[in-house]
Amino acid sequence: MASAREIVITGLGVASPIGIGREPFWASLREGRSGVRSLGWYANRDLPATIAGQVVDLHPERHVRPRKALKVMSWDIQLGVVAADLACIDAGLDSQPVHPERLGVLFGADMIPCDLKEIVAAYRGCMPAGKFDFRLWGKKALAEMFPLWMLKYLPNMAACHVGIARDARGPNNSLTLGEVSSLAAIAEAKRVIERGQADAMIAGGTGCRIHPVIWSRHEVYHPSQRRDDPTRASRPFDAERDGMVHGEGAGAFVLEERSHAEARGAKVLARILGQASAFEPRGRDKPLEGRAIRASIRGALRDAGLEPRDVGHVNAHGLSTKIDDELEAQAIHDTLGDVPVTAPKSFFGNLAAGGGAVEMAVSVLALEKGLVPPTLNYEHPDPNCPVNVIHGKPMEVSQPTALVLNHSRVGHSVALILGASEA
Repeated sequence: MASAREIVITGLGVASPIGIGREPFWASLREGRSGVRSLGWYANRDLPATIAGQVVDLHPERHVRPRKALKVMSWDIQLGVVAADLACIDAGLDSQPVHPERLGVLFGADMIPCDLKEIVAAYRGCMPAGKFDFRLWGKKALAEMFPLWMLKYLPNMAACHVGIARDARGPNNSLTLGEVSSLAAIAEAKRVIERGQADAMIAGGTGCRIHPVIWSRHEVYHPSQRRDDPTRASRPFDAERDGMVHGEGAGAFVLEERSHAEARGAKVLARILGQASAFEPRGRDKPLEGRAIRASIRGALRDAGLEPRDVGHVNAHGLSTKIDDELEAQAIHDTLGDVPVTAPKSFFGNLAAGGGAVEMAVSVLALEKGLVPPTLNYEHPDPNCPVNVIHGKPMEVSQPTALVLNHSRVGHSVALILGASEA
């Protein structure tokens, strides 16, 4: 059942392929602008994917404190720190601060591949005869590496840097759970406040899948091959979808107990009503059936004390792959009936560990603005995806609640229910 402590969202920050910050982000959603594009030098290589949802015009130095910390931040971490800083500014933490001992951080992240430019010299040092020799790595390669290079790529460093920058001395933790990472982090941050361990939490996630190491596993990820028009490649639930689009981005929120938010004069953006997670084992000869998705939806409803008819819209995972969309659509239909569904990945692709937070920002803004953005590229309904997809134009909010859903390819599913700022 719902907790006696009402947990609310008072700040929102995004660093995404469709905008940096809440207003540019919302403008792209409202106007139907995709952030999927061709990737410059990647486009001329024989790689499984040459399009992606890419973040452009980002200036991390405006948000990273101290600025010298950029030297030990990978791109994933920079995205996360920017999103967190924007969320804190949005929540008014500079003018209406939270006591440092009662402010915590919980972030989702991925295992972060090393930037290729950083290992070129080390790699070449192990190729005296034109062929890589593993025996030379310890002697030749490490001398070419930046001494603190490992600190740039540890997935817990996003939460650490946010904590340092914001002097957040409360609980600090990181979750590395693939595509469900950031939604799981937000759900756990809510529990931290409910347990009385913090008054406010900075929670979200960051991820980047624009990397050849990720793309080399194309048989796992099933990327779209629509290279002629990148903006039409991500097509959740559409009958002509042919795979996911990789992307990068980060989202973050400031969570507080309502009484604490009101005491410091913060504006409430939305309420977190309930959440649940579930897991369905899969194996080589045992494909997923969507049981975890159904269980997480039902669990979130129970936690919020709501019925299926109380859900105004579903913010779906909408991966744009054939099997994943079918499983999710059937699970949504079985548990929630003909509820309206939007799939933000149609705008920016799969942001990995950052996806859930950026997608959740869509629904927070939808509840605030009174409009649910449509799903792009939904033109041919798939009879195997029996869901009521919002498409063509935004839908006016009539029921001020949203269920945000993420699931991973290994069987983990997380659902979180939002309500408008006032019941």
